[in-house]
Amino acid sequence: MSKSEHAPETQATKFLKANKVAFSTHLYAYEEHGGTRVSARELNVDEHAVVKTLVFEDENSKPLIVLMHGDCKVSTKELARQIPCKKVEPCKPEVANRHTGFLVGGTSPFGTKKTMPVFIEKSILDLPLIYINGGKRGFLVGIHPHDILRTLNAKSVEAALAS
Repeated sequence: MSKSEHAPETQATKFLKANKVAFSTHLYAYEEHGGTRVSARELNVDEHAVVKTLVFEDENSKPLIVLMHGDCKVSTKELARQIPCKKVEPCKPEVANRHTGFLVGGTSPFGTKKTMPVFIEKSILDLPLIYINGGKRGFLVGIHPHDILRTLNAKSVEAALAS
């Protein structure tokens, strides 16, 4: 990040500061539909360490957040079995936006408009550092994954599929 570019203050960074979470800031040129492949390339980090914040809903339209490796997909059948509910499916972008207050592509699990259950892929916790959305498109924060357990009361699941 160049010195002239200052990291934005977002609901996510306010949440992290309020919860005394140490984090680094990383701005990059956002590309529509580029996903974690682009952010990993721009930050020169392994896509496995870039964590996606995905908003799903259960059969009762109750929202939930799933944190997944950038290079993996979520097995909705396995997730539903583990959390437990009948079925889980991704929210439409406008619905996810209403639940979180963030635009898709800039969704952070921190500082969401509504409090939702958070599920984290278990193997993310084995990483020394992860990069996760900071609440704005083109803005990631680097944090220790165990801070997610501490601040969001996240439950670990094993629902990753290689993409």
